[in-house]
Amino acid sequence: MKIARSYIFLAATVLLSACSDQFLDLRPISTPTSDNFYQTADDFKNALNGGYAGLQAGGLAGNSYIFGEIASDNTVAVASGSVTDQDEFDRFYIRTTNPFISGRWNDGYNAIARYNTILDRIGGVTMDETLKNRYIAETKFLRAVVYFTLVQTFGDLPLVLKPIANPDEGYSFGRNPKAEVYAQIEKDLTEAESVLPLTYPAADNGRATKGAARAYLGKVYLTQKKYAPAAARLKEVIDQGTYALLPSYADVFKVSNKNNKESVFDVQYKSGGAGEGNSWPNSFAPQNSGNAVIAFGGDGNNQPTLDIINAYETGDLRKDVSVAASYVNAAGQTIPDRFIKKYYDVPVAKNDNGNNIPLVRYADVLLMYAEALNETAYQASGEAFTYLNMVRTRAGLATKTAANTATQQAFRLAIEQERRVELAFEGHRWFDLVRTGRAIPVLNSKKEQIRLVNELTENNLVFPIPQSQIDINRDKIQQNPGY
Repeated sequence: MKIARSYIFLAATVLLSACSDQFLDLRPISTPTSDNFYQTADDFKNALNGGYAGLQAGGLAGNSYIFGEIASDNTVAVASGSVTDQDEFDRFYIRTTNPFISGRWNDGYNAIARYNTILDRIGGVTMDETLKNRYIAETKFLRAVVYFTLVQTFGDLPLVLKPIANPDEGYSFGRNPKAEVYAQIEKDLTEAESVLPLTYPAADNGRATKGAARAYLGKVYLTQKKYAPAAARLKEVIDQGTYALLPSYADVFKVSNKNNKESVFDVQYKSGGAGEGNSWPNSFAPQNSGNAVIAFGGDGNNQPTLDIINAYETGDLRKDVSVAASYVNAAGQTIPDRFIKKYYDVPVAKNDNGNNIPLVRYADVLLMYAEALNETAYQASGEAFTYLNMVRTRAGLATKTAANTATQQAFRLAIEQERRVELAFEGHRWFDLVRTGRAIPVLNSKKEQIRLVNELTENNLVFPIPQSQIDINRDKIQQNPGY
């Protein structure tokens, strides 16, 4: 497949979703061409809703645990059958033909093609200007989220900001330096943040908000080690008063409590046979467990390591919500088999669950803010401790103080630990370790335990470019070193 076809696929087919009643009504509509579809405000509403639904794709949220968790020390793949492709991430012998690599690239650029088409067409449509500006802001936010996912995964990227009119045009796109990609992400998020509302009516819960754009800006700055602007943006999220930690960690993940006060931005799912259900609860439940853990059984994917189970401090209330070391089968026997509990639901059918996938939670914002403050300047018992301890207190743990966290490096390790257990199985661990420069020493120190094929090097901090992209555009697309 030509690279250009990856870009224009959704622009050509326009597989959109309807929203006649509310944002979460994601029933498919017809598939007209982009030339005759983008005519009215409702057309753009449908197109934008399809843009949100596109985040569910396997290469984006759907298989995000493979990149963020299995590649780390948090989880392992079931190394049998079709999931041996996941084992390559677990033990770092990743082929350039790995389908999860090409899936992330293709799903990412298909989503970007959709966003570019919306932005290209919406200016010429007569509609309420306030609503038009909001749709533009939402689309720029979504494009930034996808580019951020891609640049963290692959490094330098083709930066495509307009629809591709001719398939051959795709050959002109090489890989832009990641600094240019980050600059565009910052631009999109900044422009989106200036327009997006703080909140929506209940029917539109889940759309991009001002707080979500600010939080992503904070994370993007933090990833680039721009600590002062990261702290400023994250503090804006805190000060706007829209979000709060829920008193109970368990309540954050209840399907009946989706889009709660702690949700900054989630990928939205809806069970009920419409093809919009979340597969994670069944995917993560133990193999051969029947209905003992979840209705319709489990596949055993993304199995927690003993290392993550042991990472929880004694008395941490998050542990029992997040992970289990065993289950009781239909015969009353206790079966030792580690699995993730955090996303439990009662599915309508197998892989048809109602859970959202959180991309940014308020606890994440608090911990990022504490990290940014500490990187700017460590202060004994300073403000950074306040925000770290807000998360620890909710978990039922003792507070950190300058007496037990006496240096900047000690605080870094405290944040690393807290993020690991607070955000366990939410796709952050690998990228956290890369951001802080800790991926190589942490994973290499556990080489035997996590069965690395070889010790990690700097080359492993990004994943390979799909071989298909190299093969069809060798003049412009070169492989990452080491692959």
